[in-house]
Amino acid sequence: MTTVAARVARTMLEQGVTYVFGVVGNGNFPIAGALEAGGARYVAARHEGGAIAMADAFHHVTGRVGVCTATYGPGFTNMATGLADAAKHAAGVLAVAGDAPASGPRRIDVDQAALGNALGARIVRVTEPSEAGRLTAEALRLADTRGPVVLLVPCDLLELPAPSGGAAAVPPPSAARREAAAPEAAAPEAAAAALDVLAAARSPVLLAGAGARRAGAAPLIAALADVTGALLTTTVMAAGAFTGHPSALGLCGGFAAPGAAGLIAAADAVVAFGASLGPWALGRSAMLDPGATLVQVDVAERATSSRVDLFVRGDANAVAGQLLREARARGLPAAPGRARAAARRRAGRRETPHEDRSTSDRIDPRTLTRSLAGLLPRERTLVTDGGHFVAWPALYWPAREPSALVFTGASFQTIGLGLAGAVGAAVARPHRTVVAALGDGGALMGLPELETLIRVAASALVVVYDDAAYGAEVHMYGDAGARSAATVFGDTDFAGVARSLGASAVTVRAVADLAAVRDWRRRGGRGVLVLDCKIVRDVVADMFAVPPGASDSR
Repeated sequence: MTTVAARVARTMLEQGVTYVFGVVGNGNFPIAGALEAGGARYVAARHEGGAIAMADAFHHVTGRVGVCTATYGPGFTNMATGLADAAKHAAGVLAVAGDAPASGPRRIDVDQAALGNALGARIVRVTEPSEAGRLTAEALRLADTRGPVVLLVPCDLLELPAPSGGAAAVPPPSAARREAAAPEAAAPEAAAAALDVLAAARSPVLLAGAGARRAGAAPLIAALADVTGALLTTTVMAAGAFTGHPSALGLCGGFAAPGAAGLIAAADAVVAFGASLGPWALGRSAMLDPGATLVQVDVAERATSSRVDLFVRGDANAVAGQLLREARARGLPAAPGRARAAARRRAGRRETPHEDRSTSDRIDPRTLTRSLAGLLPRERTLVTDGGHFVAWPALYWPAREPSALVFTGASFQTIGLGLAGAVGAAVARPHRTVVAALGDGGALMGLPELETLIRVAASALVVVYDDAAYGAEVHMYGDAGARSAATVFGDTDFAGVARSLGASAVTVRAVADLAAVRDWRRRGGRGVLVLDCKIVRDVVADMFAVPPGASDSR
């Protein structure tokens, strides 16, 4: 007899699912067990919030649907923050969870469908055993093409018989995107207006965001830059999309290098593809020249920022292709400011010197990050948590391509998901070293998943920027933050904790202490090395010139 739980698991395996992250309980153990018995690798997380962050990172690195599972009630509610973050950037994540009995809720149950919807996820609920296979395949397809989906399986259906069949009509996730409807092109008049902006510009910039990354638009946007003489930049969610291109500036907004920020500020036209243009992504609107024309190309119904001058609705790849074809047809000349901008860009690539403010027992975070840059393996996946510290690895450790940088919590402005994200990245690319950058606040919040990382990662370097404070709040609130017991704490012995869990670890107070990284790499870089970096607290990242406020970093 095939049960509902077995049918759900078998359908996922038939649809190409090979990895599942989760925490088991009464409501999902039969599904998790059937997946493992069927050949999927089950990665046991220590917290359900970690499991969904692992699935999100797995999706970002591989492009495949990341699958996680949790039980009903508290198992599901523990996933809430990670699910909200996944929804904010439309990650291809499927969360399979137990649910209240079909016969009616118990005292332990909550309205999981309502909660999932409120967080921005789509809900698929199995209501009949005969529908288990079809609905599971449909949930995978939706996750692959539309963003996070929650598949709810009532706990009293799990062991009931489930008829075979019903899933074959739904293509597996690997084919779903290829077989999706043709990408939406822009209305001809809107595309023509956008090209008119580029044609009139002397110093244009093309910006790619997460929507452009998902659409595979980077090659066409780069070709458009070649034709028009535009410079290229990305949001952090598309970092590395233009690596190696002579017009690439790197990141924009709060994470921009000083030279790149100057060039973006000098632009008289910016065309953003698949970027929602929130305050952090733009580095606030004041980063742009007030007279610059901002064009947004996006699948949203309308412009997502009041700063936008011209909104062009359409798929980033399709619209980039439209603009490229029309630019070639018009014989559009390259923007006259390109040669001048190229010279400034080359100058901007040189590192801006800083006054080393290291003390006898704490290291300047800029000195730390620059010194580590030459010690990191070229083939790596960088996973960052949120927090004040992130400005430095984003600036000094550039990604070679988009899947090589996973910025957890960026879209929801949360912390604590970095260690879990490192697990997902390590599973997704086991032959690459994972470099996880965390603040001490986020590291403590997500600490259980350090044990998971130690258990599953072949090679991982964890860098904790430990200022013994919530650095972002300290700097946003000035003297009041620096004096507050709500933001400033005593030192945590992360190295000692890491050793107790089975990792190698060292406390870093000076550049000389980084010799441990050289030794670790000389030995093959196997296992997990944790650097507990005691950093100077009063060095403020440039991005904190950006005022706080809600944003979407995609």
